[in-house]
Amino acid sequence: MITASVVTYHNSISDIKMLLKSAIGSCIDKIYIIDHSRTDIFRSFEHTSSKIKYIHYENNGYGAGNNIAINHAIESDNSIYHLVINPDIYFENGVIEELIKYMDSTKDVGLVMPKVFYPNGEIQYLCKLIPTPIDILFRWALPASKFKERDNRFKLAFTNYDQPMNVPYLSGCFMLFRIKALKDIGLFDERFFMHFEDLDISRRIHKKYRTMFYPNVCIVHAHAASHRKNFKMLKIGFTSAVRYFNKWGWLFDKDRLSFNNNILNELSYTKK
Repeated sequence: MITASVVTYHNSISDIKMLLKSAIGSCIDKIYIIDHSRTDIFRSFEHTSSKIKYIHYENNGYGAGNNIAINHAIESDNSIYHLVINPDIYFENGVIEELIKYMDSTKDVGLVMPKVFYPNGEIQYLCKLIPTPIDILFRWALPASKFKERDNRFKLAFTNYDQPMNVPYLSGCFMLFRIKALKDIGLFDERFFMHFEDLDISRRIHKKYRTMFYPNVCIVHAHAASHRKNFKMLKIGFTSAVRYFNKWGWLFDKDRLSFNNNILNELSYTKK
């Protein structure tokens, strides 16, 4: 059994249609729409396919919404894999099947993410090191040109994303989990309303399993940096950042140092 969850909040209907067309046409058995919108406008999608289960629920955050679906997958569907996916993603036939084939052949992988592109064909650099507070501050406050080398290292952009990588921090836009790994380390930490929940769960899985970037297949993500759009989203992002560093450490984070050094050594990174 392969399950998936998409958390919606006043998203574009056209985006949801494109995502569901991709997902329904794949080997995914059950797709949970966890709708945090004020109305149940997306309920009609439940009648378009027997694969879809619609749940309208109070908005307690992105991680909390996905946890509802993951708990259903664990308790009701006996799922082996669970896909967390953003509403603004679409992909070609065969993508999920190839990722499942890869996971079936690599039992020590707990989480995998494919290569991700913008709609215009530009690559999204979504494989990252575990950030320090300085990394977050620079990325939010300064243009990338002001810290190009550090950002290149942080996003592992120097690799050109053309090889599989055991990355400690994978983006929450598309996370294919092994259910066994989630049972081992726990689900999303619901203290993070939005942002940093993907970092938190990535590093927890990375400590016991490999968390892999798999570039042999790709998806399209119509991403918009929401935390930079308005003060409300910036405040949510800042609050999550504080909670994250309070949890894992601001200056001293033993695993951060170890995880980052390991991947940089594996990739033979040399500072210019």
